Amino acid sequence: MVNQALAIFLLTSTATPLIAQQGDSEGASSEATALAATAAKESGRPAYTPATGVKFKASDNVFLKSALAVDFTYRKATVTLPLYRGQSPRKEDVYYIITDASDFEVASRMGINYSPKMAKAAGTPGAQAVKLSNGVMSFKGDVDFSPAYQVTPGDAPTYFPPKSFTPGAVGDAEWSSMAVLPSGVVLNVQMVQNASGAHDRLKAIDLKKRTVTLSLLDGFHAGKQYYYHLVTDVSADLPAVLEKGVFTPRLAKVPGYGKSMPSDNSALLGFSPVLNGGTDSSSGGDQGFSTSLHNGGIDPINVFPIPPRNADASQNNNYSPLWDAHVNMWTPAAVKDRKVKRIRSLDELKGLIKAGLVTSAMINPPAPGNPYIGGLRPTQAIINCPVIAQPDLSPR
Repeated sequence: MVNQALAIFLLTSTATPLIAQQGDSEGASSEATALAATAAKESGRPAYTPATGVKFKASDNVFLKSALAVDFTYRKATVTLPLYRGQSPRKEDVYYIITDASDFEVASRMGINYSPKMAKAAGTPGAQAVKLSNGVMSFKGDVDFSPAYQVTPGDAPTYFPPKSFTPGAVGDAEWSSMAVLPSGVVLNVQMVQNASGAHDRLKAIDLKKRTVTLSLLDGFHAGKQYYYHLVTDVSADLPAVLEKGVFTPRLAKVPGYGKSMPSDNSALLGFSPVLNGGTDSSSGGDQGFSTSLHNGGIDPINVFPIPPRNADASQNNNYSPLWDAHVNMWTPAAVKDRKVKRIRSLDELKGLIKAGLVTSAMINPPAPGNPYIGGLRPTQAIINCPVIAQPDLSPR
């Protein structure tokens, strides 16, 4: 009798979480369906499915399957995405994009990137709980797009830090791109237009057809160029200017800097911008904040560790659009000996660090080094930049 009661208790106690998990899954599925159905109704365009999605060339290597168009023109790359209508805290219409989800089924259904790490943003001060009614998302926070973007480069030879700068958009105290749905699923959303103006990366918008075209940034991954990503918002003001994203102070409260492994309690993934790379934009060796500041804001061409892995449903999938900056810099000796070049992969970066040619940038505060990024210290800045594509093109 005791054994029978124990068996019933164990069965009940183990079944309860499964039922709760199934309920959450059903809730997430219905939320994704509602978002897609409302967007389809308002745009007149069928909701994304593998059958209705754009048939990109295999060589385009587009990760974000719901993308409507990509243009890989060098230093003028753009992506066109579906546009969603939401509501601001003042009940005004706002328009936003969705690029990533913490739930595999939601990501697959919506044609967006899958990032289980984003689930670790839920319940933290860095996220924003949103409401959903009839497929329309209501935000607690808002973005002010009215400031005039401005940056004045510093003095040669690094042009860093800039003499003055102003982000072109600022999120209020409640705004975060980590939107937590009632089901608990986290979506990576970014407001791109509201009554105050539009995102600095916006190139074109069609409210009737519900499309928006945004500029992309170049990068390196595994020795290959054209790791095209879209900067949406940034947790600190200076990198928000350098990357032309919304300055979102709340994003800084998402855990946790310098922690990049799937087992870490962190929604972030380390990457490494270069501070003082080459500045001659015609040399094929330009890279970093210095070249961006010296050449009118061209892409700094940062170094990234991995691409999205949207077919990997496991919790070991380490991709996150919340990139934890570990800014590196060439040492004075490397600069003097003319060792500066484009860094094209994380492995190459680690080798340069080991050789004493590259080190943590002076802007990185004291902290333990992150082994995932060769022991560099985190800069304590989060750059939200979902990865769009990495096409097979000749390097420039």
